[in-house]
Amino acid sequence: MNGNTPYAGLPGETTAGQRAAADVPTLSSSQKRLLNRDVSRLAARTREFLPDEYVVDADVTTGISGPQVRVAVRPPVGHAVSAGFSPDVDAADDEVISDDERSEVARGLAASAALQVKQAVGDDVTPTAK
Repeated sequence: MNGNTPYAGLPGETTAGQRAAADVPTLSSSQKRLLNRDVSRLAARTREFLPDEYVVDADVTTGISGPQVRVAVRPPVGHAVSAGFSPDVDAADDEVISDDERSEVARGLAASAALQVKQAVGDDVTPTAK
C-alpha cells in the first residue's frame, strides 16, 4: 500500500518519508532577492499600522512545496499573531507579493494584534476622558 504514495520513497534513491530532489523547487538568486525585498516591504507596511510597542518580524523559509513567508506581530500584551503563506515565485517578474496583497496582510495582522491587546486588557482600563 505504501508503494502507491509519493512518500514511500524510490528504491535506492529516496528514503521513505522524503521527497526526491527533483520534486523540491529551488529559487534563483534574483527570485530570492525579490522575495526578501517584498517580505521586508510587507513587514514595513505592517509596522506603519501599529505603534512602536508592537514588534513585527518576518522570515522566508524553504518548505516542501517551495518558499514560505511568515510575518509575525508581538503586541505589548496578549498573544502573538502571524500570517504565513506560500507565494508563487515563478509567476513574478518584478514583484512576488503584490502591493494589494501586502496591504491586505498588513491590515489583517495589525487588526489581529490590536484585538489581542484589547482582549488581554479587557475592561480593566478606566477611560481618561469622556
